[in-house]
This record gives sequence, C-alpha cells and structure tokens, in this order.
Amino acid sequence: MAGGKHILGKSKSKRVFGTARVGDRGQIVIPKEARELFGIQPGDTLLILGDRETGLIVSRPEVLNDLADRLLNQMKNEG
Repeated sequence: MAGGKHILGKSKSKRVFGTARVGDRGQIVIPKEARELFGIQPGDTLLILGDRETGLIVSRPEVLNDLADRLLNQMKNEG
C-alpha cells in the first residue's frame, strides 16, 4: 500500500484509520478520514491519555467533562 497507509475495518463507529509516524518534534498527523469523521479542525484541542500497558488514547476533552459530570451527579444522588 502506497505511503504506508493502512485502512482496516469498515464499521462507521469503530475502525482503525492507519498508522502515523512521529516527527522530530513529537508531532503526528491524524489521517484525513479520521479528521473528517470526527470533525477535527486545525486549532482544535485534543486530550491525550495513556497507560504503559494499553497505549495512548486521543479524544476530545469534552468526553472527560461528560464523564466527570455523570460521576459527580451520581455521587450527589447517592449522598
């Protein structure tokens, strides 16, 4: 496959978009198909989470805000 691009899986909600090479400054390029599907625009902020065993997760910060809101509401309702 040209340029090392590997698109695996065809599910609309879950898929592997390919590989990304890390540049000298630690930057990666998010594949165009992923940027389009998730509406990622230049200047957007992404959340990077990681675990030595499972690797990295790249997400929108709002995902963590939504989770925090649910947890806090659950704690308030139980208390």
